[in-house]
Amino acid sequence: MSAYLLLAASALIVAMGGTPLVRQLALRLKVVDQPQARKIHTTPVPLLGGVAIYVAFALVLIFFGDRRYVHEVVGIFVGATLVSLMGVADDRWGVGSYIKLGGQLAAAFILIYSGVQVRLFNNWFDLVLTTVWVVGITNALNLLDNMDGLSGGIAMIAAIYFTLLAAMSGQYLVGALAAALAGACAGFLVYNWNPAHIFMGDTGSLFLGFLLAAVGIKLRFPSNSNTITWMIPVLVMALPIFDTTLVFVSRLRRGKNPLTTPGKDHLSHRLALLTGSRREAVLLCYLIAGAAGLTSVFITQATPAEALIVGSAVVLVALFGLWWLEFRNGGVRERDTAAPLARSNSTN
Repeated sequence: MSAYLLLAASALIVAMGGTPLVRQLALRLKVVDQPQARKIHTTPVPLLGGVAIYVAFALVLIFFGDRRYVHEVVGIFVGATLVSLMGVADDRWGVGSYIKLGGQLAAAFILIYSGVQVRLFNNWFDLVLTTVWVVGITNALNLLDNMDGLSGGIAMIAAIYFTLLAAMSGQYLVGALAAALAGACAGFLVYNWNPAHIFMGDTGSLFLGFLLAAVGIKLRFPSNSNTITWMIPVLVMALPIFDTTLVFVSRLRRGKNPLTTPGKDHLSHRLALLTGSRREAVLLCYLIAGAAGLTSVFITQATPAEALIVGSAVVLVALFGLWWLEFRNGGVRERDTAAPLARSNSTN
């Protein structure tokens, strides 16, 4: 565990020191999020904060990572770099949603080619599940980047749980990747917490989503059954998955394209309307993510019957939350989507 703490602390320090430099670079290059009617900030805010996360993560692994695992890291890092560069292009010039989707598919294929894939059925269906998981989680973190400190904080919590789960099962590679990512996110959050001085942009959200998806795939529990352990990464990523599901259901119900339609129909926006505070909404999301992570730790020690009961309870709670937020609570109204409750720095 001390090795993981070293990785996390080092990434935190590098991210804290590097983020102000990236902020100045973004201002010089004029890569900024301009104020708009649907956004709350009144002055341009620099993007490219994801570059600081990327650099901190990469440098820490280069200098402190275990060289024995270099070949396993290559596929993950190349894919993460591809989606991050796609994010840079989107932050700087703007890239269509379907072009970004194509880049994510290419990154998922790189991951599969390097040997990192879901192994549940040991046939072609594992390749399909891997692609859906990687593209889905990558987009989920991108969609979640709609309030100060939200996407980075949720990614940090997920990475902390992945580190803990890896330490429990003796998987150094997974733990090292997750620990470095957790530290990089924590260092960035110093500047991204409300009111944010810099946004991570697609550069960061796509990078975080891809890495978390890859780490979730790499996580293994040989002493337990696959019928149980597949739930563990899903629970760790439960909040982004729920948010994406909520957005898709809401937009499809309203006849909107869920991939290209921006809006304030996310879980965070609805919580902000209910509580009257963006900070409280983000903190509530943190609590939900933390509770889901604790449930994943319990699953590692559960019997199949216990896991089935807990998993069913989680699904029922999620379905109730979806029904209450979208149908019982009135869904998204035009006056809600016009209310300046939260920042959105992309077509989320």
